[in-house]
Amino acid sequence: QVQVVESGGGLVQPGGSLRLSCTASGMIFSISTMGWYRQVLGKERELVARITSAGFTDYADSVKGRFAISRDYAKNTVYLQMNSLKPDDTAVYYCNVRRYTDPNDYWGQGTQVTVSS
Repeated sequence: QVQVVESGGGLVQPGGSLRLSCTASGMIFSISTMGWYRQVLGKERELVARITSAGFTDYADSVKGRFAISRDYAKNTVYLQMNSLKPDDTAVYYCNVRRYTDPNDYWGQGTQVTVSS
């Protein structure tokens, strides 16, 4: 099993910044992709950004140029730097971890991000 723990959410004004962190522990060998998803009540969970073991990144169009994902491979930690936040970014943000040859997705408990004046 893989345990996933997020931190860093909160309330921020429009135009502000937040940094989310996510650390994986447990059976963490062969981690492939780590990423961030978000979900608003009543809507499907959507990809925000992800980063592969080789460092390739992928972003949702709505966050390109504003968010940046990075990864500390030694600490099994992924970060999401969120700048120029908008009210539409308000959601629960979930960290996702995948391993090679493992069909399971591992999720954190979620962290609330609220963008409001």
